[in-house]
Amino acid sequence: MNDLSYIKYSSLSDDALAIQIGEFIKNKRLEQNKTQDALSAAAGISRSTLSLLERGETVTLATLLQVLRVLDQLQVMEFFTIQQTISPLALVKMEKNKRRRASSLK
Repeated sequence: MNDLSYIKYSSLSDDALAIQIGEFIKNKRLEQNKTQDALSAAAGISRSTLSLLERGETVTLATLLQVLRVLDQLQVMEFFTIQQTISPLALVKMEKNKRRRASSLK
């Protein structure tokens, strides 16, 4: 993340979150020394759409994903990974049904 990871994101407005995403995109673009023209062409979007994104204006999810892909920043998708958990009761049931011995029957 970044130094602002202590922020309670749920307390931020949608506009504030969009601005933060835009700043992230702009920062990564500049770190990679890419112009808006170069990045937008590589992402298959217009420069004005990229400018909107960097300013925190409304863009489509597809646009955001295209830009993240070109910037090699798709690791943010890790936060959307669903972790499967198993309840203790289900674990006990699985253990109960687990084979304990081999059978000589074929």
